[in-house]
Amino acid sequence: MKDKLQRYGVWKVADTWTPALAKELETLGFGALWIGGSRDSELHLAEQLLQATDNIVVATGIINVWSTDADTVGQAFHRIEQRFPGRFLLGIGAGHRESNPTVYDKPYTAVKHYLDRLDAGDVPSCRRVLAALGPDMVRLSGRRSLGAHPYLTIPKHTRKARDLLGPLPLLAPEQKVVLGSDPRITRTIGRAAVDDPYLQRVNYRNNLLSLGYTEDEMINGGSDRLIDDLVLQGTATQAAERLEGHHAAGADHVAIQLLSEEAPTVESYRDLAQALGLRGVR
Repeated sequence: MKDKLQRYGVWKVADTWTPALAKELETLGFGALWIGGSRDSELHLAEQLLQATDNIVVATGIINVWSTDADTVGQAFHRIEQRFPGRFLLGIGAGHRESNPTVYDKPYTAVKHYLDRLDAGDVPSCRRVLAALGPDMVRLSGRRSLGAHPYLTIPKHTRKARDLLGPLPLLAPEQKVVLGSDPRITRTIGRAAVDDPYLQRVNYRNNLLSLGYTEDEMINGGSDRLIDDLVLQGTATQAAERLEGHHAAGADHVAIQLLSEEAPTVESYRDLAQALGLRGVR
């Protein structure tokens, strides 16, 4: 599964995916399609994207352990595996405590219990990946899944995660990108995507503090330094060069979340794929 993902994929929020876009991105040579923020225990969207494509991996990034049922997810995994063998990767995570105020389990405990249910449903550990920021969750991802899918990180975190995981588990961080030549515009787009909700969430703030940012840099929408680090900006060539920083730090795969004022165009994905040297670009 690690090799099937290739070096780069595309991450998009669940309700922005279409089968037509999935096929276009496969044609461009991306290795995986990541479905962000899925609450679908039946995994219907993943199945639709798999049906629209031929070989590309489809992954959830992530389904939330508090808003999906592990037993139902396990059954859906086997349904998909039967139709599209070897092409689906189940990403799971605890999301944000603030979004689940009635839940009493600690996120780490909730994820472990969810993994236990997946084990009981015979979902192979090598076909699942964990959202992981803190050291304990990163280590758990290496023990109980294919590896880690960190969100809202920088290469410094990738290096720390690789040191914790060792050389074998998958490390597939998400990275936001805005293409454009005017930093006032690109930074505004990036800041809007980062500030709400992520700079308001304790788990992300704590992770950023551990990476050397200060509390002051996380107020009023985030400092320019913070936004520029979390959201790569510039031409497709400049973005591609900076994306390589995750690989240099130990990533196996990077899930690119392309941002824009409107929905990103197929042409913008094509420009980025060309800059990355993907095999499918004509």
